[in-house]
Amino acid sequence: MQVINEELVDLAIDADSKMSAINILADRINQAGRLHNHAGYVESVVERENLTTTGIGFGIAIPHGKSPHVKETTVAFGRLNNKIDWQSLDGENVGLVFLLAVPEACQGDQHLKIIAGLSRKLVHQEFRDTLEQAASDREIVDLLNDSLAGVVA
Repeated sequence: MQVINEELVDLAIDADSKMSAINILADRINQAGRLHNHAGYVESVVERENLTTTGIGFGIAIPHGKSPHVKETTVAFGRLNNKIDWQSLDGENVGLVFLLAVPEACQGDQHLKIIAGLSRKLVHQEFRDTLEQAASDREIVDLLNDSLAGVVA
């Protein structure tokens, strides 16, 4: 099972807040049948978000939740129509969002491995440009599955 597929990609999210963006992507994860409980999962993401921002810089946020409400490790990706304030570390508004869902029962820190794997790629301008300019969900899925190969077993 791939952590991301075309069902989990939205290249035109209309969101005016980080909560709205998180909910839209959480809906995709839920519709893909990867959650036991949508509201419980979103609550875990919000709890994590309240600890410290997941806006990592470069116009990117990686909100995440490790929760018993998640069936399988999942990455959803969204490109926002309008950048929004995410209280990012660099003060920049966010236009690209990766929402991670990880089962609480997962051994180790799989979500941290995924974040680290993404972060290694996201520091490269060419990678970010591809995410911003990709014309199809398939292009995003292929790029991310290649990037996370070996990170997610």
